[in-house]
Parts: sequence; structure tokens; C-alpha cells
Amino acid sequence: MREYLLCLFVAAAVTYLVTPVARTFATWWGAMAEVRDRDVHDQPTPRLGGLGMAAGLVAAMLVASQLPLMRSVFGGSSEPSALLSGAAVLVGLGMIDDKYGLDAPTKFAGQALAGAVMALQGVAIVWLPIDGTLVLDPVTSVLLTVLVVVVAVNAINFIDGLDGLAAGIVGIGSLAFFAYSYLLSYEYGFTRATLAALVSAILAGMCAGFLPHNLNPARVFMGDTGSMLIGLLLASSVITLVGQLDPNVVPGPTFVPALLPILLPAAVMAVPLLDMALAVVRRTRARRSPFAPDKQHLHHRLLELGHSQRRAVLLMYGWTGLLAFTAVGLAFVPVSVAAIWFAAGVLALFLAVRWPQLRTPRLRP
Repeated sequence: MREYLLCLFVAAAVTYLVTPVARTFATWWGAMAEVRDRDVHDQPTPRLGGLGMAAGLVAAMLVASQLPLMRSVFGGSSEPSALLSGAAVLVGLGMIDDKYGLDAPTKFAGQALAGAVMALQGVAIVWLPIDGTLVLDPVTSVLLTVLVVVVAVNAINFIDGLDGLAAGIVGIGSLAFFAYSYLLSYEYGFTRATLAALVSAILAGMCAGFLPHNLNPARVFMGDTGSMLIGLLLASSVITLVGQLDPNVVPGPTFVPALLPILLPAAVMAVPLLDMALAVVRRTRARRSPFAPDKQHLHHRLLELGHSQRRAVLLMYGWTGLLAFTAVGLAFVPVSVAAIWFAAGVLALFLAVRWPQLRTPRLRP
């Protein structure tokens, strides 16, 4: 545990210290988020905060490579270099997009390239929990890995609309993945979970280090440089844990082991995926491009209900944490206990969402 916490701290510290430098560079370079009708911020804000997060990732990986515990991850394995290669592709793509703006097909192609780079170097989904265990052929493995990367990256990009929202949601999700993968690797000896635990810990640190600069009112935005990077790392956590761990050996009550490889990533990314799905349906019905921006995301609707930016962000944190940690708990506690916890959380969060209406007295006709 100490080695993971060290990597988390290094990622957080380096991200925190480098982000102001990235902010200064973005201002000098002209990579600014101008005020648009659909935006919530009211003044131009520097982008490229993702460069600070990238620095945190590289620094933490370098430290991890020197730790004795991580020899099984770095010793003779191509997975760490595969992860960094995919990250480098998206950081470069994100910088160009944050400065000049790229069309959706170009960004989609770059995201697919990053996923393929990782998959071809070993970070790939090799089986699925279908009819026991379905082993994938190499082509299907690469295509499915690319799909997971593209979906995760765009889901995080879609949700990045309020100060601190994307970093907080990904940070919570990565902590849930870390809790699950750490328990598997140390309580049950599944060494396959070690890389997933490391990536999740580093990702949580990156988000923690960036949030002080990005909470409302934000001094810097992560931009596509950051949102695509953390989306890729979250996807890699899913791939290295869920896509390579045999579900038949996952401990847990009755049917949970078979379902958890599907349930866990879905729960961790439920809020971003729901927001993305609603946006695609909404825009397609209006005969618009699924990537055409609008002001009807989940966070916009919370603002319309009367919540402040900070309260809307905290509510979405709450939903993410409830779903993610309930899914993790299913593997280690009785289903009845997890169900009670989930029901109580849903009730509390529902009341919190409706709070502006509940406290406003209705006018009599």
C-alpha cells in the first residue's frame, strides 16, 4: 500500500506544481477558452491544464519503475510503455485541439490511433465474461480495446462542462478501481491487478493535484489535453483489470463474479456514459451531429433546477461515488448490505437534487 500511496502523492504533487506553468504557457501561446453561449464561465480561461496532469503521470511512472514492488509491472513488460505511448498520442492531439480546434473526425481518428497503439503493445481486452469466459481473437481484441478507449475518452470529454467536474468524477472512479484492484492483488494474490492498481492510484493523484486549480472559479481548464488523457487512463484501468482478469476466479457471492467485469466499469463511468448517450440521442433526433455542442447536459439541467455550480458538481460526485463503490462492494460484502447502502444513497441524492424545489414555497392560486 505504501508504494501505491507514494505514486499517488508524486502524481498529485507534480500535477499541482506544474499546472500553473501550463497555465502560463497556455496564456502565452493563446490556448484560451473563449466565452461562448453554451459555456458557464464568464471570462476567457487558459486551457492546457492537462499538461500538468501529463507531467504528474510521467513523474509517478518513473518513481514506480524504481520501486521493488513494481518489478512485476515494469520488468520485461511492454504494458507501461504502451500506456505512455497512447497517452503521448492524445496529449499531442489535445494540445493541437486546445490551440487551433479540430473537427470531430480528426479527434476520433487520433483517439482510435491511441487505443490501437496501446492494444498492439499489450494493453488489450483478451477475454469477456460470456458463456463462462470468451477468449477473443487478436483482431477482435484490438477493435474492442479501441472501442473502449474511444467511448471512455469521449464520455469524459462530454462531461467536462463545469469547474472541477471531470477531474472529480474521474478521481472518484479511479479510487473505486484502485480499491477493487488492490483488494484483488493483495487479499487474493491476483498479480494481474497490479498494473490496474498502479494506474488507478496515479490517476487519482493527478486529479487531486489538478482540482485546486480547477474548482469554481477555475483558474485553468484541463482542455482536451487533459480530458482525453484522463479518459484514456480510466479506460486503461478498465482494460488491464476487467479485460484481463478471469471472472471465474473473482471472489464474491453467487452470481456477482460473473457480472462484476461488466458491472464495475459501467458503474464507475455511469454518469459520463449516461450524459454522452443522452446527448447523442438528443442531437440525432434534432438532425444534428452527435458531436455538435449544446447546453442540455446533465450539469446544465442541475443548474436550471436552481443549484449553484459547486452544488451541481458535488451532486454529480455523489452519484458517481454511490454507483462506483456500490459495485465494488458487491464483490466483498453481502448483496443485501450493498442494496441497503445503494437505496439509502439514492434517496439522499434524489432529495438533494430536488432540494431547490422543496425549499421554495409554492404560491397559492
